[in-house]
Amino acid sequence: MPIDLRQVAAISGMNGLYRVVAPTRTGVIVESLSEKPQRLVAQARQRMSLLDEISIYTTDEETTVPLAEVFDRINEKFGDNLPLSEKPADHEYKAFMEEVLPDFDEERVYVSDMKKLANWYKIVKQHIGFKAAEKAETEATDAQPEAEEGKKAKKKK
Repeated sequence: MPIDLRQVAAISGMNGLYRVVAPTRTGVIVESLSEKPQRLVAQARQRMSLLDEISIYTTDEETTVPLAEVFDRINEKFGDNLPLSEKPADHEYKAFMEEVLPDFDEERVYVSDMKKLANWYKIVKQHIGFKAAEKAETEATDAQPEAEEGKKAKKKK
């Protein structure tokens, strides 16, 4: 997947998204993904969800779609221009969701979830960014031969 959400978290009671920086004895140090990043300690009592672990329900009861994959679909389909007005109504969010993930479960995915999805996508797009799929694949394949050459050079010494 072109986007890595393993170090990005949403913290209950706090707006926006945060990058996990380091663990502490009482929680974790996080840095806000905003225009003016701030570092703070998220206490162990605060509920923190890594975006990498979040999925969206689909109509198939056994299947969910990871958030990173949904973000990739949004990026491919819309890029920077989400089809939402300045203050979108509920039906706009539902239409947006149907375009991105046609088989989402309407009973278990609420409009508030759709609002978070759109908001989080904008933050991730601005502060983390997306790699082109071809670039990500070529970087991975280019890195493998270099690593093997490095191992061979060490063995010869």
